[in-house]
Amino acid sequence: MTTKPFIVGITGGSASGKTSFLRGVLSAFSADEICLISQDNYYRSIDQIQVDDQGIHNFDLPETIDHHLYAQHIEQLRAGVAIQQKEYTFNNPTVVPRMLTFNPAPIIVVEGIFVFHFRELADQMDLKIFIDAKNSIKLERRVKRDAEERGYDLDDVMYRWKYHVKPTYRQFIKPYRAEADIVIPNNVHYQKGLDVVIAFLKSKV
Repeated sequence: MTTKPFIVGITGGSASGKTSFLRGVLSAFSADEICLISQDNYYRSIDQIQVDDQGIHNFDLPETIDHHLYAQHIEQLRAGVAIQQKEYTFNNPTVVPRMLTFNPAPIIVVEGIFVFHFRELADQMDLKIFIDAKNSIKLERRVKRDAEERGYDLDDVMYRWKYHVKPTYRQFIKPYRAEADIVIPNNVHYQKGLDVVIAFLKSKV
């Protein structure tokens, strides 16, 4: 690589629409133009995840993420070095995790709920994007997603929302909204915001 890659950080609360927004960004570029490196693949093993007073693992805490390794890998990509990291399979014992390879690219996207919270990550970003949505809308989306994709029942989803997700959003995610270069509302749609981001990033390739 002849030029330093442009690093984009994308965050927002759970079920704010980050994944869908990311798909839109990625679809506008070829594989050699953009690299997505997600926080999800840096969760610590289940035995290192804190349990609450009801004995339920709380995955919505910063300490669940190996952010030192995450930051190191971003630095390597910035330096033009490909990296490998084991796929995170949401502790599903029936899925064998793959070894993922991330190649340097002109645009590197760093995504996750804590990527602005960890200074090692945030300080490497050239552009910060915050995907925003009302709590009621995020809850509706999370109930649907967790039932369909992860097999959680409604009581489980509501418990995690009340005692894990909402407190984490207030403490570790929302405060960094003010640091964002771009805030994209996603209560109904984000298409205009997505178009603006894509047009800007095209200038970086």
